[in-house]
Amino acid sequence: MNTSFKTKLLAFTLFASTASVIALYPLYQTEASPSPLIPHQPPTIKPPLAQTQDKPKVEVVFVLDTTGSMSGLIQAAKENIWSIATTMASAKPAPEIKIGLVAYRDRSDAYVTRVTDLSSDLDSMYATLMDFQADGGGDNPESVNQALYDAVHRISWSEDKNAYKVIFLVGDAPAHMDYQDEVQYPETLKIANQRGIIVNTIQAGSAPDTHQEWMRIAGLNQGEYFQVSQSGNAVAIATPFDDQIASLSKDLDETRMYYGSTEERQKMAEKKAATEKLHAASSKASQAKRAMFNTSAAGEGNFLGDNELVEDIATGKVEFDSIAPSSLPEPMQALDKNEQLKLIKEKSEEREALRKQIAELTQQRQQFIEAKVKESGAEEESLDYKIYSTVKAQAADIGLSYEGAPAY
Repeated sequence: MNTSFKTKLLAFTLFASTASVIALYPLYQTEASPSPLIPHQPPTIKPPLAQTQDKPKVEVVFVLDTTGSMSGLIQAAKENIWSIATTMASAKPAPEIKIGLVAYRDRSDAYVTRVTDLSSDLDSMYATLMDFQADGGGDNPESVNQALYDAVHRISWSEDKNAYKVIFLVGDAPAHMDYQDEVQYPETLKIANQRGIIVNTIQAGSAPDTHQEWMRIAGLNQGEYFQVSQSGNAVAIATPFDDQIASLSKDLDETRMYYGSTEERQKMAEKKAATEKLHAASSKASQAKRAMFNTSAAGEGNFLGDNELVEDIATGKVEFDSIAPSSLPEPMQALDKNEQLKLIKEKSEEREALRKQIAELTQQRQQFIEAKVKESGAEEESLDYKIYSTVKAQAADIGLSYEGAPAY
């Protein structure tokens, strides 16, 4: 790589990293109304040259108790959400993955629910999850009714009857059934059933009253119930590959270049800010798990986002000449056309080399962990395995096939 190109690449990288606002995917509380939508502006680029065949849809919402007793399981969720996403992404054919969150506590706490809508932008979803801390609670029953109602009614579930739509209710306390001014869960579960949304329950701990109610909730919706320890029973094994994969993943993220209207580029700048947050604050193991997901066929949407210049040009989705100069990334606008095309080509080649390295290392990492898990003899008791087994059985009904072990 010559000196002048290194200078341009460094300038571009420094520019791209200046996004300072950590943007989260739309986050609503039950006490507040959603903010108004930004008016749509017509795109400045021509439509894609060819439409790809629709992928099967997997839509997953975690309804998570975030009261004080749940600190261990919340930390397990932060560490394992990427491996859970990778497990779901490993189906054949490769699905489109969207994940949402509903955090809940109770009426006397800082919030009742916080809703993060379904999105294929898992980076922004994860940036939201990183901010959840266990607090409040203490009176045993929690606002489970409100949480399930919001998961069914305030999430943008698709109308696709062939999509695998699933809720995992995760908590350690039963529902407040004495609030007379809210819809109780049996009625909510009827609506979920009508809309093809399966509700599974994961009990943290072993409280008998929660066991009874979680079993009932799963039974009313033909879902599955399983129990884990208060810490979550998630597989947490550091590997000698984590640091290198995390570093390569950061390099891979820096190959992204976004084009389009000012609003479209701003949206992707917010996504990149969420990515920077997770690189700065999440563990190397979780970054390695994210890299494994991003290099899977189903993880491409999270890695790329929308209007990613390098991929769109390399795949022929758009023609370079059809993009208005003012829609290009600002640092590129000062370059002549030959320099612009050269930069895109070099970014594409760098990206493919990084993808290959990450794929090789994540395979070695997965094999390393699988061997450790088998040695422990506790594989089937882990949160990872139980979610995998549930998804494998339920998603088969829409033609998705899972083989092998869950991702770790």
